[in-house]
Amino acid sequence: MGARVTMHRGEAPAIAVENLTVAYDRHPAVHHVSCRFEPGSLTAVVGPNGAGKSTLIKTLVGLLKPAEGRVSAGGLTRADIAYLPQQAEIDRSFPITVADTVALGHWRRVGILGTLTGAMRRQVGEAMSAVGLEGFEDRAIGSLSVGQFQRVLFARLLLQDARVILLDEPFNAIDARTTADLIDLVERWHGEGRTVVAVLHDMDQVRRHFPATVLLARDLIAAGPTADCLTAEHLLRARQMSENWHEDAAVCEPARRSA
Repeated sequence: MGARVTMHRGEAPAIAVENLTVAYDRHPAVHHVSCRFEPGSLTAVVGPNGAGKSTLIKTLVGLLKPAEGRVSAGGLTRADIAYLPQQAEIDRSFPITVADTVALGHWRRVGILGTLTGAMRRQVGEAMSAVGLEGFEDRAIGSLSVGQFQRVLFARLLLQDARVILLDEPFNAIDARTTADLIDLVERWHGEGRTVVAVLHDMDQVRRHFPATVLLARDLIAAGPTADCLTAEHLLRARQMSENWHEDAAVCEPARRSA
């Protein structure tokens, strides 16, 4: 995948999810979930459609607020966390080049109006090389395939040099070669001691590459080693719970505190 980018090493604290409920119009998308993402862990978040996977990731990054419970990240700041949303949430109509998009990974260090140093520009090139995008510097992002654009977003993540990396469906609708290359990069991050959490759908992919799993169906079904979580029993329970949920379910009331 080209040149290797040297990135920061350093163990992040555990991220603890405690009795977390996140609701839309008081209907829970994540319901009383408790789990932990240990420092340096590589974790898949899986479950049926509508299980609350993306909601959990957005709450970890601070985009959504809990209706109840909390997320504790041991002093991590926003600069310590890199977040990759689903491609469907990104507007590619803005006229910006590949190189300039990758360079946005530096924005926490230089600001919106800051100027990149020569070293930073070299790092942009190294990040592009690391994801196989040599020669794409001046291409408009709107001209790229889904797989090519995902490589751009991963190059931007490289420059963010974050201790915690949160990925929402990072391999959805991309070709097999790109998926393999990006999984290699995810495993490299894991080897460097970063905490990586990814929303995924491909259970075989999870079993091959992700040592830990959180299985959701709005409620927590299982969390821990992947082999222990992705049992036939747990997967059946998740599917049944998802099928039994309906839009007219009662609203989620906060737990009453005793005097």
